Amino acid sequence: MATDKIRVLIVDDIAETRENIRKLLQFESDVDVTGTARSGKEGIQLALELDPDVVLMDINMPDIDGISATEQIRQKAPHIQVVILSVQGDPRYMRRAMLAGARDFLEKPPMGDELISAIRRAGEVARIERAKGTQQRNSATTASGNPASMSGFAPISKGKIITIYSPKGGTGCTTIAVNLAIALNNEDTRTVIVDANLQYGDVAVFVNEQGKNTILELAPRVDDLEPDVVEEILIKHEASGVRILAAPQRPELAEKVSADQFSKVLEFLQRMFSYVVVDTSSILTDVVLSTIDISDVVIVLTTQEIPAIKNARLFLDLLKTMAINKERIIFVMNRYDKRFSITPERVSENLKHEISTTIPLDEKVVITAINRGVPFMLDNRSQPVGKGIFSLAETVRARLNILESENEASVKR
Repeated sequence: MATDKIRVLIVDDIAETRENIRKLLQFESDVDVTGTARSGKEGIQLALELDPDVVLMDINMPDIDGISATEQIRQKAPHIQVVILSVQGDPRYMRRAMLAGARDFLEKPPMGDELISAIRRAGEVARIERAKGTQQRNSATTASGNPASMSGFAPISKGKIITIYSPKGGTGCTTIAVNLAIALNNEDTRTVIVDANLQYGDVAVFVNEQGKNTILELAPRVDDLEPDVVEEILIKHEASGVRILAAPQRPELAEKVSADQFSKVLEFLQRMFSYVVVDTSSILTDVVLSTIDISDVVIVLTTQEIPAIKNARLFLDLLKTMAINKERIIFVMNRYDKRFSITPERVSENLKHEISTTIPLDEKVVITAINRGVPFMLDNRSQPVGKGIFSLAETVRARLNILESENEASVKR
């Protein structure tokens, strides 16, 4: 049906490029080119008039460049997703595009399959964002006293997604994720840890549970999942009781799991567990971005190293561009060493975001735990590093309670 098609607007100052892209897309049954624009200014105007799902935006145009146009479109219509096209493959352009709110960045001329895949990914995000907007408007209407279906507002107990991310590799995301999951897990709050580093995930290795089922067993059947099937696929870590959804065992298998499939798996796990802890890679893949988008809280890790702090600043700026509520971000300094002058207070002041928790440096305990495949929260929880994880767990619980109270208050208003 036409209404199910992904509606696309093409913005490029070269007529031949616009026509080539239009011809390429006309053979896709699920894509509909709703219009073309010759400049950034015209692109902004048509985006707001036509309300497409996806805008294909050239980066270099004579009046308003593609990045500025993207920023304006995303500010006025955040459900519209933008895919930037550029002859420049410079990482600085990519970073600027992401900060402006672009969903993807492709070099010109894009390969046909690559472009269509990017459009479909962006189209799916647009569909989700539109649905969120509709739900929020319905909630506002109900709160103002207008009648609404009771079934639409039946209370549903749903677990919380806690994502651990660092824009700098090697800062200890997996260590924090595994040990935090153990700290949060008990009879009343069952916890599952999901490995979102689909190429080189190490969660299973950290608990000495290799060679078991992975997310590949769930991804193809995301629309027909059943709790007993999921329980069978999950690895049960006997020593802690935590369940684990492992990453594929070979890097090339990562592409078999789409961002949409991964998000649906997480949302299903929310119905089974109180906490869904997600370990991520430092690369902002579609899977990682979609996970951050649906997370209840995002734990952002840094260390005292200047590159880690620099990258943390860029990522915090990106979250602001993505309109992620600051309260959903828990900023943590890992491997804190008092001997160095770069203190949490200085970093908090410099980045204008408070570091909520510090995890002290303890290489002997941490590295020994990793090499043994026995998380330190099982046999070294009384050590300073273990106390740091307990403190982080309490911070997470407290923040989730605050956010839930705020959500309940906003619904009642």
